Amino acid sequence: MLEFVASSQTAKLDKIKNMWTPISLNDLYDRILEAEKEFSGELSNFWELIKIFPEKWKEEKYAKEGDGFWVVAICGRKIVWYNDIEEGFNISDYKIYGQFEDYYCNQDDLNWCIISLFDLIKFGGGIIGQAGPPLPL
Repeated sequence: MLEFVASSQTAKLDKIKNMWTPISLNDLYDRILEAEKEFSGELSNFWELIKIFPEKWKEEKYAKEGDGFWVVAICGRKIVWYNDIEEGFNISDYKIYGQFEDYYCNQDDLNWCIISLFDLIKFGGGIIGQAGPPLPL
């Protein structure tokens, strides 16, 4: 009986691990278009300057299953990307084009990331409120 319970628990854990499905480009575009409706003035101009056609960038630790994460904007050495595991946008640094430097698991809307990046340029300082990677149990 104990063996059955253990195998049942293992099966549940395997199912949970395999529940993540990477976001499609079409679904990502829906999120981008929704956010763009809220941009105006300087923020809209800034977005037009930094946005790129979404491309998958490598993140070795968490995104192997999804073949990377979608990057949607580049500004200097910072990228704006969508974490489809956590279902939110993030800002990270990069050194090599196409590869993440830092993984964050924020669940921010795109407009919040763009405002944060714009404020960083306008006022200086650093990005605040970044949630780091998951901690081991």
